[in-house]
Order: sequence, then C-alpha cells, then structure tokens
Amino acid sequence: MNYLGIEYSVKNLPVLDPEFIPFGVWIDAYEKGATQPLTIAIERDKGKISVHHTKIHGTPEMAAADYRFVERYVKFLLWSIGGFRIYIVGNSDLAKHLQEAYSPEGERKFDVQFMQDVYEVPFEVIDCAMEDCPKQNDASVSIGGHMEGCRIGFDAGGSDRKVSAVIDGVTVYSEEVVWHPKTVEDPQYHFDGIVEAFKTAASKMPRVDGIGVSSAGVFIGNSPMVSSLFIKVPREKRDLVKSIYDRAALEIGDVPIVVANDGDVTALAGAMGMECNSVMGMAMGTSEAVGYVDGEGNVLGWLNELAFAPVDLLESAMADEWSTDIGVGCKYFSQDAVIKLAPRAGIELDESLTPAEKLKTVQNLVEMGDERARKVFESIGAYLAHTMRLYCRFYDVKHLMVLGRVMSGVGGNIVLDTCMKILADEYPELASNVRVMLPDEKTRRVGQSVAAASLPEARK
Repeated sequence: MNYLGIEYSVKNLPVLDPEFIPFGVWIDAYEKGATQPLTIAIERDKGKISVHHTKIHGTPEMAAADYRFVERYVKFLLWSIGGFRIYIVGNSDLAKHLQEAYSPEGERKFDVQFMQDVYEVPFEVIDCAMEDCPKQNDASVSIGGHMEGCRIGFDAGGSDRKVSAVIDGVTVYSEEVVWHPKTVEDPQYHFDGIVEAFKTAASKMPRVDGIGVSSAGVFIGNSPMVSSLFIKVPREKRDLVKSIYDRAALEIGDVPIVVANDGDVTALAGAMGMECNSVMGMAMGTSEAVGYVDGEGNVLGWLNELAFAPVDLLESAMADEWSTDIGVGCKYFSQDAVIKLAPRAGIELDESLTPAEKLKTVQNLVEMGDERARKVFESIGAYLAHTMRLYCRFYDVKHLMVLGRVMSGVGGNIVLDTCMKILADEYPELASNVRVMLPDEKTRRVGQSVAAASLPEARK
C-alpha cells in the first residue's frame, strides 16, 4: 500500500474499514527512508520540556509526506503530553507551515484554544536552530498507593458521583448519588455536591487523613483547567471552578487533597490490583479515556487525552465534531466507533435512539450471535492492535487494561481476542511484551474511588 509516496505493509485490516491507514505502521515505513535530522520539543507548565529526535526526508518530492508526518507527530505530542510551546528544530519551512496551522485562525485552532485554556498562556510554534534546541526537562510524579489511615475517595462522574470511606485500605462505606453537573451553570451546585459527598464519607470514620479525587478533565495541580463537568459554567466564574476541590476539602478541615485525571486513576487502580507497573488503562465509553502509570508506579504529569490524538491517516476518515479533526482516537475507541461501523455491517440503527442506546442495540445483536455485529467488534479489535504499535512508541506499556461500556459482554471479548490475534500475527514483539486484558476481579474490587483515596500522602 502507498500513502504520500510511502510504501507500507499491513495485514488484518479492520473488516469494516479496509481503507484504515494506521499512523504507527506508516511512521515505521516513513522513517526507513528519512535521513535529515529534525527535533521536536514541547514545553508545558513549570518549564517542563519533552524533546523528541526524529528524521524527515527533506526532498521536494517528499514535502507532502514530511509535512503530514511532522504535523501528525506534533498533534500526537500535544494531546499525549500537553503543551503551549512547540519548538521545531532544524527545518524553517516546516516550522512556518506549522505556525500557520497552529494559530488562532488556522486549521488547528481548536488545539490552540484548548491548550491556551489549560496553561493560560499564548500558544506558539517556534522555529529553532539546532544550536538553540531546548534541553529535556521532564520527570514523572509519584502519586497514589497510600492506603494507611482514614481516607476519602471521590469519583466525579458526569451522571453520578461516587464516594468511599476507606480505612487502612478497606472500604467501610460507599455510595453513588445521581447528579447533573454538565447541565448546571452555577458552580455552587457542583461545590455543594462535592462537599456533601466529602462530609458523608467523613461521617463514617473517626477522622480524615486525606482526600483523593478522580475526575474527568485536565488538571494543573488540583485545578480543573478544562473539564466536561463544568462545561456550562460561564468563563467569568472560572476561578470558582479552579479552586473548587481545594475549597471543598477545607470544609472537612486541614486535610491533604490530591486531584487526578480519571484515566490516570484507572491505570493506578489496575497497577494496584495487578501489583505491577507500566500500565495503560483505556476506557471505551462516550469517548476514549486513557491513563498511564510508568515503570516506577508514577504518573507522567501528561494530558493523556488520546481521544484527540491521531490514529488513522485516511483523509476521508470520520471527523470529530468537537475538535473538527479527522482520524482521531475518539472515533475508533468509543461508542461512536460502534455507531460508525454498524451501518457498514448492514445494521440499521434507529436515529431517534441515543448514542448509548445505539451501542446497546449492537451489543444485544452480538450477544445473540449476529455475525454483522461480530464484525463491528472485530473491526474495533483490529483498530486497537494496530494503534498499540503507535501508543507503544510513546509509552512503555507492559499491561494494557481495556474497559468501558463498549468492552462489556461478548463484544468486549471479541475486541480483546481480535486484538491479541493480530498482535501475535503482525507484531510478535508487542504480543510478547504487552499483556492486553480486561480488568480482573481484584482490580474491580480496588475500584476508581478506592484508588482515588490512595492519591494523597497522609501528613505525618
């Protein structure tokens, strides 16, 4: 197969999406003929810089392939690591093109605005000479695994909130309460709900030594800089949102609190349950949520928002409605993937149904042995196998834990089986080094709110 003059080879393409161009596979082929050094550095909060050395072809006939490679590479770095400043070191032409794309009026204006909201500084792409290349300045962060004492674990979901009271690693109380944070403009509603959950859990223990929070969103410290939970809160009330968890903790007393992205807490729960490290957790639900715990049991402090990171180079791939980009993870590892693939399998979905109901329709069919529905989940398994070649380029993954409503029942088993078969056939090194699995019973018992409870280190 050929894309932009690069010959690449891939077997076992998704049966319902045979035009899929796996980004990771294409990179492997692209790099074989690339000889001109190029460095891409990305800077985020507190002077952290991640530096990536690569090569491009650098010839006129390969200009389109060079730009496609670098633009998608930068896009992946932005959504995996996060950052507000991109350094392109060693090629002024590519830097100029990226400056145009990653501008407030450019093709990637969504990415620019998002990163500016997160880091609260202007976004920029820097054309940088080799001698001025910034130095690597990055480090993982140790969080979680602290089970001693009396702890509150809070899981802030979009439709319900879960809180646990945990004493020396044992859950003594747990509850789920329905709430509607995504539809309410007044942040006092959110604050009151969080405080109520904290106080309920606190009432079940003799004291509170720490509070851990798992929540969707991007966090700087404990501040939710971008979060779907507060999507309706007006911008002028943003300061109230940024301080909401710290203020809620003060209602309990002078208690340490740590807030973490729910994807990272999922990976932490897996690491705690399996008693291992180098764990990536991927939840396929409304969107794709990813978290990662490294070989030392630490989180990287990265965004890990792989829902917006590219996985498919096909230029007619489905667009994500929010970011407007094509070929990004949320359309391959979520209920949207099922909805996208079902008509290609010959399954008519009632347009009056919600996305969750459409997913359930296909899941019911596969439970009954419908071969059309089986092809849907086989195709997602193929997406996953080929994308692991990409993800393992940026993350040292030894254990991939896949969960979420898409992975429930027979359909989830088909995704898993298909993925492992393709890994064994096309990527034997990955197959031997990466364990792909559903959460085991011990991991389920640890749970999101219990893992969250372990986030803060108790004061001595």
